[in-house]
Amino acid sequence: MQSGSSRVPQPCPQAAPHSGLDDRIARFATIWGRAIFPFTATSLTRPEFEQHLVPLTRTLAEALHARPFDAAVAQQVGAELVAVHCTDPEALAGTLGVVESYLVLYCGPDGVGAEGTEEYRSRCARLQHQIAAGFARALRERTLREQEAIARSALTARIDAQQALHASEERFRAVFEGAAVGIGIADLEGNVLEVNDALLQMFGGMGGHVRGRNVSEWGHPDDAPQVWRMYGELVRGERESYRVEKPYYRHDGTVLWTNLTVSLLRDADGRPQYQLALMEDTTERRLLNLRLRYEATHDALTGLPNRTLFFERLEKALSGGGTRFGLCYLDLDGFKAVNDSLGHSAGDRLLVEVADRLQSCATGPGEVVARLGGDEFVALTTGPDTQEKVTELAVRILSALSAPIRIEGRELSVRGSIGIVEGPAGERTPAEVLRSADITMYRAKAAGGSRFEFADAEADARAITRHGLTNALPAALERGEFFIEYQPLVHLHDGTVRGAEALVRWEHPQYGVLGPDRFIPLAERTGLIVPLGRWVLEESVRQARTWQREHGGSPLRVNVNLSPTQLHHPGLVADTVAVLENAGLTPGALCLEVTESALIGADDELLEPLRRLADLGVDIALDDFGTGYSNLANLRRLPVSVLKLDRSFTKGMQQQPANPVDVKIVEGIVSLAHSLELAVTVEGVETGAQAAQLRALGCDTAQGWYYARPGAPDRIHALTLADAIPSPG
Repeated sequence: MQSGSSRVPQPCPQAAPHSGLDDRIARFATIWGRAIFPFTATSLTRPEFEQHLVPLTRTLAEALHARPFDAAVAQQVGAELVAVHCTDPEALAGTLGVVESYLVLYCGPDGVGAEGTEEYRSRCARLQHQIAAGFARALRERTLREQEAIARSALTARIDAQQALHASEERFRAVFEGAAVGIGIADLEGNVLEVNDALLQMFGGMGGHVRGRNVSEWGHPDDAPQVWRMYGELVRGERESYRVEKPYYRHDGTVLWTNLTVSLLRDADGRPQYQLALMEDTTERRLLNLRLRYEATHDALTGLPNRTLFFERLEKALSGGGTRFGLCYLDLDGFKAVNDSLGHSAGDRLLVEVADRLQSCATGPGEVVARLGGDEFVALTTGPDTQEKVTELAVRILSALSAPIRIEGRELSVRGSIGIVEGPAGERTPAEVLRSADITMYRAKAAGGSRFEFADAEADARAITRHGLTNALPAALERGEFFIEYQPLVHLHDGTVRGAEALVRWEHPQYGVLGPDRFIPLAERTGLIVPLGRWVLEESVRQARTWQREHGGSPLRVNVNLSPTQLHHPGLVADTVAVLENAGLTPGALCLEVTESALIGADDELLEPLRRLADLGVDIALDDFGTGYSNLANLRRLPVSVLKLDRSFTKGMQQQPANPVDVKIVEGIVSLAHSLELAVTVEGVETGAQAAQLRALGCDTAQGWYYARPGAPDRIHALTLADAIPSPG
């Protein structure tokens, strides 16, 4: 951020971050002082001046770390520079250069990664903006005070000139020629009569291009609409003064931006006589503000519009009535692997190349591309036929990414997943549109990637619900929103209840009772399945012990499902033993159910915890048997004692005559299981005919709605099971 001839001193940056904060602040103040002291009109010595900068440095350091972040405090720093007469533009340029180069280095945090450093660099840029704003405001207030004093002096001098021409002319000329701001005097017709040297210098130093001209010749396309309206009111005597920001063309075609104050001068009788213009050159300040605005609204790596600017564009597109919009939300597939294997520098070069290709895709009217962060990009198109246009845009993007990108001598294949949202403006907010596009993009990624999907309201609702359930899971366990229902396991030959399967439910405050299919997969992905599974085990074992105490006789066995994540948990065996011991339940009263798919291809390391539990007397059941593709011969190496036959094999037995193919399959599985000394349990028994057929085939136990639906634990022994034994024939 250096400008002109100002130079930022170059200290050794390696040792600074390891010094104490006070030392680093003092060192930063020293660097700052060296950079701007030559441009400061002060009576202080340089050491005294540097000491004056120490508290300002501390203010910047505290603002850099503040949470919440508030860059506005840096305005006072800019104002303090003006207060100690650092009013030269080189002093501001030097200050911004030092802040940009050294503030994060000396006053930033130690040991943060690239993501954290980027955050503090962004904060630093915003602090620069506020320093410049504070400097400009203070300088402007100081200038305006001078202007007002000059205006009063000029007015007094002009009036006194009619009364005492010689004395008045001397005073006026001193003020007029010595002023730091441009001053011009014109008659009421707009003809320029007098200008001072400061104003001539603003216009390039050529008096012939200023004197003798009419102010009406100085119109500019960027003039505010009210400028010439207020001018007309002033020369007619209807207004005493006005102040505006106004651009002018210099003789060489360049643009001069000014803060212009025009006042009406009246004669001794109060009649309008002249107009007095005071001009402050704000061109450099405006360019600086434009640069800071660009840096605040554009991605530093790719040069694309950033999230802030894109939200502004999207909000404008969505607020336009009678039009439509189309948005493509792109996420690169496998970008993390590039960073992990080739490093972040290669990843950055990849992102730059992707950004260039995306820009070449969005060249039509109303099309814009932006980088939201990381490897996420968005493209926006507007107009009456956006459904066709956004589809074509997505196709162009995927086509542009299909060509390999060469990085560090390697050709990298780039793939992307795109979520598309298209529709009429005015119906959704920018946040809602981006959320829908993000959800849709993940649907495209889940479908294999390198493709695009259109947003679907129902899919969005399901995704939002899943997200809400995922976020609510931890608190739900703490609040006790989970409960367990038990479904009896009935012996097919005598109809007695031999046990029950524990089935967890979620009493959600908004959605009501949710079955395990709604939240168990979410718990698996978040890792909450381990504490939830332990809670289910503890509750089920405690309930089995309660049944044993209340009813005596042989204890009922309780079946508890074990997820794949729990299988890999190192504390599985120890936790299970501890739960059994704490409840006082024998291991033989517990059966852990593991799905067949979880054990497909399982090695000895994964099977070892199950073997240890089986050796302790815990039954292991192979759940959903028949749905996987495991080799039946592998049953001999699995530590299971029960096969739970999937309901898909017995569905054909609900009616008579039974499906002969299903009968043969079940008959073969039962024969195989019994030859391996395994018991067979059947799920999903719903009719008496089905139960009779399974009993005839030699199945051992069954569960299903024919016997009882899952229910409260006190219903297990209260069941009427007379129909559990089908009548012969």
